[in-house]
Amino acid sequence: MQIHIPDVLSTEQVAHCRAVLEAARWVDGRVTAGHQSAKTKNNLQIPETAPELAELRGIVLRALDASPLFMSATLPSQVFPPLFNRYDAGMRFGAHVDNAVRPLPGGGGRIRTDISATLFLSEPEEYDGGELMIEDTYGAHSVKLPAGHMVVYPASSLHQVTPITRGSRWASFFWIQSIIRDDAARTTLFDLDMAINGVAADLPDHPSVVSLTNCYHNLIRRWAEV
Repeated sequence: MQIHIPDVLSTEQVAHCRAVLEAARWVDGRVTAGHQSAKTKNNLQIPETAPELAELRGIVLRALDASPLFMSATLPSQVFPPLFNRYDAGMRFGAHVDNAVRPLPGGGGRIRTDISATLFLSEPEEYDGGELMIEDTYGAHSVKLPAGHMVVYPASSLHQVTPITRGSRWASFFWIQSIIRDDAARTTLFDLDMAINGVAADLPDHPSVVSLTNCYHNLIRRWAEV
């Protein structure tokens, strides 16, 4: 399931993050790549040692906590502390799949990467190329969103960032371990939650709202790993 989550960051928050990133030190993005990914990854990244990273991560994590759509789409158990990358002209990240398990920074254990997320920090008109291409059973899907918008998709998907031919593409990226491991089950729960919200908005006093909500939470009880 691929979901576009609009307005995760406001225009002002994006501008602040960009200003902080402008002054930061960038390193070779292969620092977080696995063995296979490193062969095809060509970008820049803010290192874990960067003093700016804690502030930037806090901005993104607080925004995620405030997003009902993010919560519904991912049902998070853990969120990997957000990272920040940049693709300048000539850079790309070829087709790859994300590592299934990643160590958390600071020796804080590990996270199973059920869901991948890209939060765009550049406007589409700022660069040519740089599309996030996500492959699923229905083919390849091109994603290039406004600054402040985010896409979440199964981390098991083969995906790539196409070559930049003009400008620069900046983003935050991270992974989510969900309480619902199976993507098909998460999709069912998301669709049900959206339907409940629609019925509740149109018919707030209808008894079906309670019945459907009961079904939703009972399915979570059946499928959740907590």
